[in-house]
Amino acid sequence: MTDNQKKIIAISAAAVVAGIVAYRQRTKKPPLAVAPYVAIERYLGTWYEIARKPVSFEKNCYGTQAHYALRKDGKTIDVVNTCYKKSLSGSEQVGLAKAWVADPITNAKLKVQFQWPFRGNYWILEVGKHYDYALVGEPKRKNLWILSRTPALPSQTTSRLLSKARQQGFDTDDIIFTTQPI
Repeated sequence: MTDNQKKIIAISAAAVVAGIVAYRQRTKKPPLAVAPYVAIERYLGTWYEIARKPVSFEKNCYGTQAHYALRKDGKTIDVVNTCYKKSLSGSEQVGLAKAWVADPITNAKLKVQFQWPFRGNYWILEVGKHYDYALVGEPKRKNLWILSRTPALPSQTTSRLLSKARQQGFDTDDIIFTTQPI
């Protein structure tokens, strides 16, 4: 190999590395901001899904709800997710999980485990002053949910939460609005 060929290879390799670094810098998202503090005992109970990003385990789901209850150990939370397949009168699908606080300073970062050993992030990005709605996501920004204590949420609140999600780096073009019984 000639000196000229070595120089060309070195310059080409440097250009590839520079391109990769530039791409990563351009696509790197800032840390995901969570709610300043979540009172877990107030967060427990039933939540109705208002909207979500598509996820495989909720394909063709209607009337989706999540119920959170503190276990006897006072540290872990039972999670029961339900929905109806294909329509509100379809067959009920139930998903059971456990969750626990991963950040005891804010209580806004939880880990959820549906099946051992797989765990996922459940970060509460915002919760209403009266715990009447919540915006939930995870650091990779692939999952996002808007939840409410009632089957409907004022459109202004939903729009504001979607705007906040976009500001946090979520793509909301594929948001699915959940049909709930009213």
